[in-house]
Amino acid sequence: MSGEIKNIAVIGTGVMGSGIAQVFAMKGYNVNILDISEEILKKALQNIAWSLNKFVEKKRIRKEDAEAALSRIKPTTLYEEAVRDIDLMVEAVPENIEIKKEVFRKVDGLAPPHAILASNTSTLSISEMGRATRRPDKVVGMHWFNPPQLMQLIEVIKGEGTSDETVNKIMEVAKTLGKTPILCRKDVRGFIVNRILGLVFNEAFWTYYRKEASMEGIDSSVKYSGGFPMGWFELCDYVGLDIAYEVGRVLYEAYGERFKPCPEVIEPLVKEKKLGQKTGAGFYDWSKGRPRIPFELSDEYDYERSWAVAVNEAAWIIHDGVADPESIDTGMKLGTGWPQGPCEYADKKGLNNILQKLTQLYDKYKMEMYNPCPLLVDYVKNGWLGKTAGRGFYKY
Repeated sequence: MSGEIKNIAVIGTGVMGSGIAQVFAMKGYNVNILDISEEILKKALQNIAWSLNKFVEKKRIRKEDAEAALSRIKPTTLYEEAVRDIDLMVEAVPENIEIKKEVFRKVDGLAPPHAILASNTSTLSISEMGRATRRPDKVVGMHWFNPPQLMQLIEVIKGEGTSDETVNKIMEVAKTLGKTPILCRKDVRGFIVNRILGLVFNEAFWTYYRKEASMEGIDSSVKYSGGFPMGWFELCDYVGLDIAYEVGRVLYEAYGERFKPCPEVIEPLVKEKKLGQKTGAGFYDWSKGRPRIPFELSDEYDYERSWAVAVNEAAWIIHDGVADPESIDTGMKLGTGWPQGPCEYADKKGLNNILQKLTQLYDKYKMEMYNPCPLLVDYVKNGWLGKTAGRGFYKY
């Protein structure tokens, strides 16, 4: 186990909090879980027990390991009790900066001085949470993917005040949990994965809005011709339309016109409380289980457009000094199940071909999401066209 991190507090025991607590407990850490009522905590423990049992049924762990893991989790409604002796807190409360800052303020006042305070936010500012404490150097982003028990990826985010030592320690902890961490060097909205995914969603929404392809046609093309694990509308339903809408809003605020949200597509459904799989209806009807995406529409949408905007946003992430190609590719493969990462894809396809596609789309629609990133333009100018040229996003 890494250095002196042994005792963990998980604040908030929804789907993510419960899953995070379970992962730590399964790896031998002592975990205090905190929520606002005994009832919520009881339900969280039931969910964790159920999940551990599934691991036993699938012969991934032994029954006694499951029991031992459960015995390491202590529920409490009191902050003093939850954080008194901890080495690390992971906050998993609702995505609201004021609620999160309040949690950080409280924990900062009660936890030992050496404790690291991490947030599982999917897009909010780590720096702002750090400023709510007297230990911004020990505040870090630790963004898990859903469900935490099964997903390999953790995005580690360095806030403006976060020390390298804190970042390295969290990267190490993630590895002791059997996870793959990727580093987001700057505290930017959407970090790595949601930033690329947000743009890909947007491209699909605008295409549908302009009536250039049907929803089923886009999803069928992406899934059956493009080899992605799910169609974009299907994935959006799976993530939750409220979450996708909120992330879209945050990205638009942060990056402006490049993330211009499409009107009339997602917002009306959110207003009607049709939030996707969890409410039984969203873009699709989920009341009878997973929707059937018709195979025969698989050439209705040019899935290369999804790749083009994904590669372009990956180029912006590198251009802005946020992450390297390897982290981006690892993030998209492990976080969203993509068959390959955008940088790998571009190197194979030829950066010149991607640039040509973006230029065509930009000339046609005059939308910023298609406007090629200067980094991409430079690479092509330098003759760094990818694998065949021996250099693209990667060196060969």
